[in-house]
Amino acid sequence: MEFKPKIDKKFLLFIGSCMFVIGIGTWWPLFLEGGTDWPVILTLTIVFLFSVGVIAWCSFAVRYVFHPDYLLVKGGPFRSEIPYENITTIGTTRDIYTGYRLLSSVDALELFYTHALLGSVKISPQDKDSFLQELLDRNPSIKVLETNK
Repeated sequence: MEFKPKIDKKFLLFIGSCMFVIGIGTWWPLFLEGGTDWPVILTLTIVFLFSVGVIAWCSFAVRYVFHPDYLLVKGGPFRSEIPYENITTIGTTRDIYTGYRLLSSVDALELFYTHALLGSVKISPQDKDSFLQELLDRNPSIKVLETNK
């Protein structure tokens, strides 16, 4: 079973702003120098497309996939296979700026599990109730916290 992330308007605005700033930073030298040199235009185009592509890939290719033995949390090049028996606690959080996070919404869940590099992962499935139910069906011993700040 696969869950897609919930995406906030604020997140879209933030990512769009980042891409806009990268565009200005990339293309501004052409306007300052009046550049029409093809190698320069090609180089700046490649830098712009690569930068924006990586940001879009990390931001919009996020998925949470239930496999028979583990939960796969993936976003762009980042992937975590979390065995269900290693998940100890799950709670809601609005702190999306710190820690290991593969999400696109402030309405998020934080999964605590053993053997985690940073102790937890923050995710934002579209249907939190179905996600929680599926997770509890696979490991009923998970402790569910109502709020986690």
